[in-house]
Amino acid sequence: MAHAVKSGNADREDDNRLRYSVSLVKQGKHQFYTLTMPSEILANTCTVTTRKEDPQKGFQRELDEKRAEEIAHYIDNGLGTIPSSIVLSAQSAADLKIVGRGKTLEFTNTPGAFLILDGQHRVFGFSKAVTSLRVPVVVYNGLSRKEETRLFIDINTKQRPVPSQLLLDIKQLADVETEAEETLRDVFDLFHSDLNSSMAGRLSPAEASRTKITRVTFNYAVKPLLPLFSSRSAEEIYEILNAYLQAILKETSKKSSVDLLAKPVVFRGFMGIFRPVAQRVVDRFGQKYRSQDFHEVISPVFSNLPIAKLEKPGSSWTTVRDYLERRLSSKLEL
Repeated sequence: MAHAVKSGNADREDDNRLRYSVSLVKQGKHQFYTLTMPSEILANTCTVTTRKEDPQKGFQRELDEKRAEEIAHYIDNGLGTIPSSIVLSAQSAADLKIVGRGKTLEFTNTPGAFLILDGQHRVFGFSKAVTSLRVPVVVYNGLSRKEETRLFIDINTKQRPVPSQLLLDIKQLADVETEAEETLRDVFDLFHSDLNSSMAGRLSPAEASRTKITRVTFNYAVKPLLPLFSSRSAEEIYEILNAYLQAILKETSKKSSVDLLAKPVVFRGFMGIFRPVAQRVVDRFGQKYRSQDFHEVISPVFSNLPIAKLEKPGSSWTTVRDYLERRLSSKLEL
């Protein structure tokens, strides 16, 4: 158990010294101490050095206050835990000492005692939170600024974050989906599993892919369209979008041997013109949304289309959308 060294204690240097039980860990040429520390002590003693603040020696990114506020809200509302360790480097202001036969770490409770190597937004969040937590901490001691910078680089390049598409795929299990995310998941799953899906074999539910449409790409493309379907079920949304994409697939398969709808940039480009296409379908055929009706409206876009525009679309889906939208408008007949 950690405690502030009280007046009268034989080991007391001053009333601002703190002690925590620690374990020594050796990894390669480095060694560090592991312990837990109250979040308010971390908030008081830790600092970061950004490139903006110190161009010569700074290496941290600038703090995002909104992200810190979200962490504080998460803590104060008792929503869960933050079990990952904060990684620190003891500075001269800490006057760090190992006492008690190597089992106790002692330092001065003062701002700037520790430089944060990993976890700066968590610590910033702690400073904004009312609730106190015991937080796992790793403390390096005696590092040069060169060593601190190298450790920062290693921590931020060797650790791979969980892919966004996997997080979307498992949010249902954690029961943390928003209503929109739930709808998008259901629609995506129908496209992935239905035998009549225009996107069969073109979707990647949980892994990153350059040759398939991930949940992240799908959500970016379809989420702006959800207000159009406010009163419809996921099954109805799927049926309408599937009819639209079947019409597109009918034309792209004639124009090219390349699977164009599996290209994220092309997929998002076509989804970007769904609204004006759907409006033309409603105006001409009513609210039936049959594939042949979508085809009637979209097929002129492909007339004399230089297919290389879609086979090699570049990296900007908005450029593809704007190009398709111009072609759609130019083919309009009243």
